[in-house]
Amino acid sequence: MTGQLRHMLRDDDVNHEEQKQILELGMRFRANRFYSRPFEGPQAVAVLFDKPSTRTRSSFSIGVAELGGYPLVIDKSSSQLGRGEPVADTARVLTHMAYGIVWRTFGQDRVEEMAKYATCPVVNALTDQFHPCQILADFLTIAQFRGGVDALKGKTIAYVGDAANNMSNSYLLGGAVAGMHVRVAGPQGYLPDPVIVADAERIAAENGGSILVTTDAKEAVKDADCVFTDTWVSMGEEAEYAIRSKPFWNYQVNDELMALAKPDALFQHCLPAYRGKEVTASVIDGPQSVVWDEAENRLHAQKALLTWLVAQQRGDMSLLGDLA
Repeated sequence: MTGQLRHMLRDDDVNHEEQKQILELGMRFRANRFYSRPFEGPQAVAVLFDKPSTRTRSSFSIGVAELGGYPLVIDKSSSQLGRGEPVADTARVLTHMAYGIVWRTFGQDRVEEMAKYATCPVVNALTDQFHPCQILADFLTIAQFRGGVDALKGKTIAYVGDAANNMSNSYLLGGAVAGMHVRVAGPQGYLPDPVIVADAERIAAENGGSILVTTDAKEAVKDADCVFTDTWVSMGEEAEYAIRSKPFWNYQVNDELMALAKPDALFQHCLPAYRGKEVTASVIDGPQSVVWDEAENRLHAQKALLTWLVAQQRGDMSLLGDLA
């Protein structure tokens, strides 16, 4: 069977049925961490970091090993990429050795250039524009607690806070692919790119979902099935917290705001979290919080994604087990 090289650079690089298949595979990996081992050999997967990481580094390193492979972890400070080597040259080198490339970096253009020259799957492990691996883990968490992958379509999710960041963009696109009703709330000046909103609206219409962008946190959260937030200050901006956080205090996820969601609504946060700022301790440490399962699901969702991408490239659907 002839394979097809696929990448995961942004959340709409897969369609509705493909996203469901990846999430179903993630559920299999939750039940059996060694459900499939496509990198037996071990075959190497290059995992590159231009930014600090805890969950991404842990989940991809452990995940590749559990898939039978060798995680070649490369930090910016110890690579020629960090010294100015062209992305295209790095791609050409790595794809002669590795069976996959995972990259946590800055501009979206960087992972896109890597994918342009790569001959193996490239995964966006976070850029300034998108975080598709986190969204897969978040949706896997909803499926875990709310009736499986088939139950995702039609769910209402609300993201509040900095709505101009990568998490907001990925909730919009990923939720639209899933057929969810996606609501995003943030202050004026911190709302998503209209181009991304338009893409999300088009995809949502195809899959039976909807998109709402608002400055009213209460409007976004009302009757939601799941509430998400993220830190108000991105990595590298911590020194500016006092100034940068001012527009966001009305978007703090606290008990009052959570009370507007459905009584059994879940709370999720991609972490690291700052209690007393974007979320109160009573919420993140409370009974509706599933953040630790969410963090664990990075492992299962990413293993599922890598397995699915490799199956497409090799034209070997047997790697998907009973989902083939």
